[in-house]
Amino acid sequence: MPVLEKARALIARPSVTPEDAGCLDLVASWLEPLGFRIERIDAGGVSNLWARRGTGGRLICFAGHTDVVPTGPLEQWTSPPFEPTVRDGKLYGRGAADMKSSIAACVVAMERLVNRRPASADSLALLLTSDEEGDAVDGTVRVVEALRARNESIDFCIVGEPTCVNRLGDTMKNGRRGSLSASLSIKGVQGHVAYPHLVKNPVHLAAPALAELAATTWDAGNDYFPPTSFQISNAHAGTGAGNVVPGSFEIMFNFRFSTASTVDGLQSRVHALLDRHGLEYDIRWTLGAKPFLTPRGTLCEALTDAVASEIGIATELSTTGGTSDGRFIADVCPQLVEFGPINASIHKLDECIAVADLEPLARIYEHTFDRLMSN
Repeated sequence: MPVLEKARALIARPSVTPEDAGCLDLVASWLEPLGFRIERIDAGGVSNLWARRGTGGRLICFAGHTDVVPTGPLEQWTSPPFEPTVRDGKLYGRGAADMKSSIAACVVAMERLVNRRPASADSLALLLTSDEEGDAVDGTVRVVEALRARNESIDFCIVGEPTCVNRLGDTMKNGRRGSLSASLSIKGVQGHVAYPHLVKNPVHLAAPALAELAATTWDAGNDYFPPTSFQISNAHAGTGAGNVVPGSFEIMFNFRFSTASTVDGLQSRVHALLDRHGLEYDIRWTLGAKPFLTPRGTLCEALTDAVASEIGIATELSTTGGTSDGRFIADVCPQLVEFGPINASIHKLDECIAVADLEPLARIYEHTFDRLMSN
């Protein structure tokens, strides 16, 4: 089982983010004999690989990451996290589901595709980083910057994140919500609680505005996304003493927003609301991710057809969940989806993937690539 062998070889490397632990060199050794040109675009202590076969036609890319989250308490793993172990029909190890098995399956898919179609006019590529689970500032984003600088664009991209819920093939992500965070400081006047005429309580002043922010409908979503959500994640005021009115009130909040809203639109509405309530405030905004969306079309249809042909089920399109490196790649790729194994065990102790899902995953990738190259 070539997928299993490659997955085990990758899992055995302790690539806790942002370390690569030799994973990219291993993948490069598999790709070079197939005619891929290997390019390292490392930055800030992060390892990045861009491997491309071909120079013309449409560019079909697989993207992913070799880094994994920390293991947690080693003694609580049934078998060591970096000693890949097959037990009861499952492959155990950190990264088994997120997402070293996807990388292994993709490499096998491309091996088979190149052997069958060695003279294709289209191009294949892999984009891999060791900085997806961490800060994600010197990983995929740096590769995308390099591609953009030389006007190298991607036509279709599959990100191998674990997307399936109950069984392999049941879910693909054709978009993700954006993430916009803010740190808000409401100013008041500190003083003794017994002299309310001498203080300005920022908690009291902010409460009506916060209630309105929480009750606001920011948009109605669309056919692919739920409505934008606003959530307060942290709030703090006071000196610790029970008889002191605080001088400031610090609030952190986040928008998970769809393509029905824009960053500028959300920010301007928040500022207008705070101004209307007469608050004196400072606010710092952080854009964690822009939303992206691939509507039903060539790529979604190719992957849906591959799943139906290989394992006989219908795939659901979804935009739920957090962010992924797809948010960076979408800047140079008009059609991008995420598809990979079942995500139930990711980031957990005893992370695993069913051995029986490895070969079908490779066939789905191969079928999808083949369909895209045939159109």
